[in-house]
Amino acid sequence: MNEHARPPRSPATYQDVLDAPAHMVAELVGGALHLHPRPAFPHALAGSSLGVELGGPFQKGRGGPGGWWIIDEPELHLGPDVLVPDLAGWRRERMPTFPDAPWSDLAPDWVCEVLSPGTRGFDLTDKRRIYAESGVAHLWLVDPTPRTLEAFALQEGRWVLIAALKDDDEVSVPPFEAITFPLSALWPD
Repeated sequence: MNEHARPPRSPATYQDVLDAPAHMVAELVGGALHLHPRPAFPHALAGSSLGVELGGPFQKGRGGPGGWWIIDEPELHLGPDVLVPDLAGWRRERMPTFPDAPWSDLAPDWVCEVLSPGTRGFDLTDKRRIYAESGVAHLWLVDPTPRTLEAFALQEGRWVLIAALKDDDEVSVPPFEAITFPLSALWPD
């Protein structure tokens, strides 16, 4: 045996996710543990602000139709993979009762990833693929650096771009087209 060869590593497990340091986001994809630092302030502001814009009208029914659960950083168990999107939403008709659990194995109807330098590649490849395979109907990608939002709909198992917005464009995009808000609401003044 080659003296530099290492024995094969066993796949990571959910216990590795549980044992991850508290200051890291832990995700499990294809048997590999992925650790990411908590988001920087521009990333956190974009995600939090989007939750505010959607939460009132869609979760609470204030100025909008209601009928959704909108959650920050839920832990999703999608088959063997464990993912933590920045935001996710479930239509209440699919999730009538809010779960009293630390994670969900019901794929959301909508997911939003806020891109950052450390997670961009992972969000755009592995996570996007798993969301499609799990049947998530809508995926939004928010990027605070160029101040953009790209929205995709899942059609026949493939992501189709349905909107590409920037700066202060008006956001009225499925599945949340019942309201309009300026994309600039996600960025610092």
